[in-house]
Amino acid sequence: MAGYKEICAKEGSIKAMSGAGMAYDRVKLVRSGKRPTGVDYIHAIFKGFIEFHGDRRYRDDPAVVGGIARLNGSPVTVIAIEKGHTARERAWRNFGAPHPEGYRKALRLMKQAEKFGRPVICLIDTSGAYCGVGAEERGQGQAIAENLMELSTLCVPVISILIGEGGSGGALALGVADRVWMLQNAVYSVISPEGCASILWKDASKAEAAAASLKLTAEDAKGLGIVERILSEKDIGKKEFYDRIRTLLAEELSTLSGDLDLVGKRYERFRKLGGCL
Repeated sequence: MAGYKEICAKEGSIKAMSGAGMAYDRVKLVRSGKRPTGVDYIHAIFKGFIEFHGDRRYRDDPAVVGGIARLNGSPVTVIAIEKGHTARERAWRNFGAPHPEGYRKALRLMKQAEKFGRPVICLIDTSGAYCGVGAEERGQGQAIAENLMELSTLCVPVISILIGEGGSGGALALGVADRVWMLQNAVYSVISPEGCASILWKDASKAEAAAASLKLTAEDAKGLGIVERILSEKDIGKKEFYDRIRTLLAEELSTLSGDLDLVGKRYERFRKLGGCL
């Protein structure tokens, strides 16, 4: 998108770096307010998007955007964690930190997709689930756990793409999928570098060292078998970039849709994680 080209100008130097500098530079890059967000992807890749609201229990959560759309003419359910761009929108979206009702809305849409035989595509960009008192009182941990459980047995294809930050259980709640992809500068970790540094060294300023230890880059995740594909960010925000992702999604869904052992293979996928350590 406009303005993001300048932010990515140092991408070549990021690739050439190693260790702490590379990892933490990527964290800072994906936190940019000018980077494409979930809603940008939805409107550029899919057609006829109709957004659904609410979890039927408490309220609507603007941090999670979901609904039905068409991918190359075929119906799909799309769910995105949305950060927003401007300061006002980011505050309204709670900076992409979902409340439990956001995860319950996502689950409602997933189960609806299963009922009608629609594939599910999740776009993940969050530093983590909101950890405020109200969210905990309304069952934040249970909402995430229910998503993990239900996604593991969902009888339709699920593809999750990390388009920015993938933080902790807040990201994993939409990440139990048949295929998990990452953009080349996206990050995926159990905790933010600042949070990790605060716990290990009682000093958030050591976030750069923590980022290297967390193995949070796309290359790290691919090497550990956590993701299947790293998506190039060439021409990010442009039509060519979105067209490329649309084609890859359509090809992958055509393969997954004919698989009669979808749930079994999803189970095996996650059982194998950690085996290369």
